[in-house]
Amino acid sequence: MMDSLHDNPYTALERVFHEPNRLAIMSSLGGAVEGLTFGELKELCGLTDGNLSRHLKTLEEAQAIRLDKKFVGARPRTTVYLADAGREGFIAYLQALEAVLQRAGEAMAMEEARVPMFGELQGPA
Repeated sequence: MMDSLHDNPYTALERVFHEPNRLAIMSSLGGAVEGLTFGELKELCGLTDGNLSRHLKTLEEAQAIRLDKKFVGARPRTTVYLADAGREGFIAYLQALEAVLQRAGEAMAMEEARVPMFGELQGPA
């Protein structure tokens, strides 16, 4: 897989993770072994209840996360966990993103080396 990743890393950019809010959710969950509550994720990612619910549904359908819904006293509590498949998929996504960014940086550096600076376009004064 690494050969195809280096040949065309764009094909490995998993769309379910590439959306900025889902990227924030997955990044937040990456270090949360005990999971995060809905409220914690909402605050960390700066999302509304509706937006967070919609993105969690998409990630759950992709089997990237697991939701645990229960009552604590009389109040409902949803805790979100990163699923094993989600962790593996997100790591692969991050590796692909790193390859894409590396390629872009190298291309820009090569182009910068070829393009003369503005002051260099003018002849001696």
